[in-house]
Amino acid sequence: MQLTALSAISPIDGRYADKTWDLRAICSEYGLIRYRLIVEIRWLQALSLEDEIPDVAALSDSAHAFLEQLITDFDINEGQQVKAIEDTTNHDVKAVEYYLRNKIKHIDEIAQLNEFIHFACTSEDINNLAYAQMLRDARDDNLLPAIDRLIDAIAALAGDYADVPMLSRTHGQSASPTTLGKEMAVFVQRLRRQRGLLAEVAIFGKMNGAVGNYNAHMAAYPDADWPGIASRFIRGMGLEVSPATTQIEPHDFIAEFFHALMRINTVLLDFSRDIWGYISLGYFKQATVEGEIGSSTMPHKVNPIDFENAEGNLGLANAIMDHLAAKLPISRWQRDLTDSTVLRNLGVGLAHGGVAYASLLKGVGKLQANEARMAADLDDNWIVLAEAIQTVMRVRGISGAYEQLKALTRGKVIDAGAMQAFIDTLAIPEADRARLKAMRPHDYVGNAAEQARAATVGGA
Repeated sequence: MQLTALSAISPIDGRYADKTWDLRAICSEYGLIRYRLIVEIRWLQALSLEDEIPDVAALSDSAHAFLEQLITDFDINEGQQVKAIEDTTNHDVKAVEYYLRNKIKHIDEIAQLNEFIHFACTSEDINNLAYAQMLRDARDDNLLPAIDRLIDAIAALAGDYADVPMLSRTHGQSASPTTLGKEMAVFVQRLRRQRGLLAEVAIFGKMNGAVGNYNAHMAAYPDADWPGIASRFIRGMGLEVSPATTQIEPHDFIAEFFHALMRINTVLLDFSRDIWGYISLGYFKQATVEGEIGSSTMPHKVNPIDFENAEGNLGLANAIMDHLAAKLPISRWQRDLTDSTVLRNLGVGLAHGGVAYASLLKGVGKLQANEARMAADLDDNWIVLAEAIQTVMRVRGISGAYEQLKALTRGKVIDAGAMQAFIDTLAIPEADRARLKAMRPHDYVGNAAEQARAATVGGA
């Protein structure tokens, strides 16, 4: 069967393909091959710049331009040529090397350096740097922009509804009021912090040979400063240097990367569930879309499908990344191949997260606060002022303040009249009495509005 969006086994390449397009150029097999090609070309260029490698002459500007053009022109059709070579070699990295050798064979200046393509490299030297670039570019070009758009959208909710009072619920029960905007601000602040930590994760690489000791390098050029050459090369690619490794870069940074992203996803999962609950309570309405159907049998339904879709995909993303983070730093002795097949799934967890971010952004865009519903809930819950009254009673030295309010309110329905009648019985200053009697559930929100507005200041 021909591979199409309908025949794809994974929904991230099928049903949700429209939400994962941007990741395909980075995290696909094509993307991996392209990053490998970049590493091979950059290594040859780096060797040509080192005086300690006299057999690799400095390349001319035109030679560098030709190599750069190979990278620029590398498209899916070029990738198929590499795969055709792999059909013969049965080795994916060697196929890239042979592809590059074939491309430069008619350029005399570069062709004479043919034997320095893939010089002293083990496959893992190429692979680890390819995957490092993959994660870096996925983060910087795809993940962080998507997360930033989502943070901005939630921050807009915080600002728009900063002053809209809302009944809180702790343990699912009525609790001291807040504002809808402040509850959105909580997620903004959490996401900004975790986003910053993801952005700060250093991306590492190595270029030190079969077991990390520059064995072949030193056999060929024993007097060259190979650690220095490798460090300049790796840092030139915008990566940090893993100082001591086995055959593989130990992948600890990949675990750090995924753990940081998992924390973002966990906050968003919490957000998804809270919004789902607010929609269920009627605190949020969802803008309807012409032609959409909420239920195959109940015409009235407007389901919170965007938040349910996000919750499911965030769970999948974290499950996959949790396995990657736990498995990849472990390798028997100097090398085993259990990481090889696992590494090919780096983009899978990222893609499920991407589906979730797109769903959340869409869902947030449809949210409309139902202020009348929230006001009605507050009017039905004068009981929440018990906290304020007993606190003032304590300040005025009234014994058993908490217990008196507990006896009055716990498990009961208390209206405005009953609450104010109780206040009239208290031996407190008249100013306190007047203030408490003027208090309504909708204005007992502390500094919630100020917190909400603060979340709209600044960005990620």
